[in-house]
Amino acid sequence: MDALLQTLSTWIDPKTIGDLALAWGGRVAAALLVFLIGRIIARTLTLWFRRAVGRVGIEDTLSHFFGSLVYIVLLTFVALTAVAILGVPTTNFLAMIGAAGLAIGLAVKDSLSNFSSGVMLVFFRPFKVGDYIEAAGVGGTVQAIGIFNTVVKTPDNRVITIPNSLVYAGTITNYTAEPTRRIDLVIGISYDDDVAKAKTLIGEIVAAEKRVLADPAPALLLLELADSSVNIAVRPWVATPDYWSVRGDLLERIKRTLEDNGLSIPFPQRDLHIVSQPAPGQ
Repeated sequence: MDALLQTLSTWIDPKTIGDLALAWGGRVAAALLVFLIGRIIARTLTLWFRRAVGRVGIEDTLSHFFGSLVYIVLLTFVALTAVAILGVPTTNFLAMIGAAGLAIGLAVKDSLSNFSSGVMLVFFRPFKVGDYIEAAGVGGTVQAIGIFNTVVKTPDNRVITIPNSLVYAGTITNYTAEPTRRIDLVIGISYDDDVAKAKTLIGEIVAAEKRVLADPAPALLLLELADSSVNIAVRPWVATPDYWSVRGDLLERIKRTLEDNGLSIPFPQRDLHIVSQPAPGQ
């Protein structure tokens, strides 16, 4: 009991407490200073890395992705250095991190799946920032390809974040991967109308549209004899950015021109024939 009291009196001694406070206070201050300065340096080096890889021709998608990885590695190194200043053995600390990492890895397997999918998206590059895609049931312009998520902006200005695992595991449609696209229109006319006249009028409209490409040449053909109409396929090629504007303009001009020339665009209709039968006994 006396030994315990003597030990407590030693620890409670103001001089001892002051020495401990100075020693640990200096370590904590040094560790915080190293961490704060190291984080600033890590951000600076990451920004320099992104600019450097951009100068050699690597696109923004790859530079941002690898920049994020570089920042995480540098920040981990800074954190370990700060922990070492506190006097914690880094070897034991790394062993603890490894054990904890295994447990965390099992718990966050979905996040690891998103990370691995992000790596595959970056390396195989089915799309890049700025492309208009449809993936995981969402269509929009790609804003960013992150480590865990892909961010797209829809035409009505909604920003949607999609887990990378859902993007990579499903079908990806890239609408802007190629410089040109084909417009597929189906124009129906009545069975009583002159097919040759309709094709001539439609061909003149397509030829007059300056945004339609000459090569590949537009295709105009009789597609099918449908239930309520004779369908004509109109397939011009345009530059990808002009796709929707040209499509809308052609539809409007074709409808107006056909109507002005006495041709009709029928709508589905069904004839019902009611047969009356005499009642039993009559």
